[in-house]
Order: sequence, then structure tokens, then C-alpha cells
Amino acid sequence: MKKHAFIRELRLLTPEHYQNVFKQAHRAGSPHFTIIARKNSLSHPRLGLAVPKKQIKTAVGRNHFKRLVRESFRNKQHELPSKDFVVIAKKSAQTLSNEEIFQLLDKLWHRLSRPSRG
Repeated sequence: MKKHAFIRELRLLTPEHYQNVFKQAHRAGSPHFTIIARKNSLSHPRLGLAVPKKQIKTAVGRNHFKRLVRESFRNKQHELPSKDFVVIAKKSAQTLSNEEIFQLLDKLWHRLSRPSRG
């Protein structure tokens, strides 16, 4: 069975893509990070990441967090609705274990996938 890929089409690439999501978005948050989502006109979900230096000081920490989020998204992409998602890290995200991050992301993906969310 082929692994789900995280191809270019599944990424938010331009500042305009991000601004679009921020305009009218639904949020699902935790004390450690927030995911905002907005419906897109494509047939698949897309992912964007916002991991500020102010929140996670080291490049290693930021890259680690981004890798985990991408991996979670990659594994869930076929269950997610056609929305653009932006994951925003908070300071405490770096204190979580990989397992805790995956569990929290799963919960938030599920919350944002409910039909009542536009």
C-alpha cells in the first residue's frame, strides 16, 4: 500500500492563501496550538504552518513541530474536508511529546471536520 504523500498541491504556498484563511475562519484550539480552517474550492484539503520564533525559540524546535504537524496532516488528509488549514504554534507546544502532539492534532482535525463548520 502506497503511503499518503504530502505533495505541493496540499500546501498553502502564498501570502494570499494564508490571508484568505485568516479572513473568515473557524478555529479549534488547545493551550498548545490553534488550527484555523476555511472552506476552499478545491477537491482536497491544504495545510499551512505558522511557527513564530517568538513562540518556539530554536530552529530545531520549530522544524520538529512542523514535521510532526505535516506527518499528522499527511496521514489524515483523506478524512479531511476540502478546507485550508493553518496550524499556529504556541510556546507550550515544545513541551509536548510527539505522541501528545499527534493525539491533540487528531482531536482538532476531527473537530474541524464536522459538517457544521463552514
